[in-house]
Amino acid sequence: MKKILLIEDEKILAEMYRDKLTQAGFEVLLAFEAEEGLELVKKERPDLILLDILLSRENGIFFLTKLKNEPEVASTPVVAFSNYDDPEVKIKAAKLGTKEYLIKTNYTPQEIVEKIKEYLR
Repeated sequence: MKKILLIEDEKILAEMYRDKLTQAGFEVLLAFEAEEGLELVKKERPDLILLDILLSRENGIFFLTKLKNEPEVASTPVVAFSNYDDPEVKIKAAKLGTKEYLIKTNYTPQEIVEKIKEYLR
């Protein structure tokens, strides 16, 4: 079973995406902030990280920067998903290795699940 780490600070959204991903056959780990996500990546070694960019303490760019400095987990694929549609942030995220930057409002939860399946094929 593929393992997804979902880093999302809005609890209702996190639970909804967790449920959708679990129904699709994934094991889902939840983190509500960047530091917690970093600890889980090192401990659990997920197959993919679904990362919100706007988080309560440190943002997703902070997370990506820290992830790249951790050689044992730096190659973990990351899909950014956010409602923060800023071209500069998208460029930064891409330079830090995200596979894609999805705008949440442009996708249904099921379409997000399909995107994740594509990356894990």
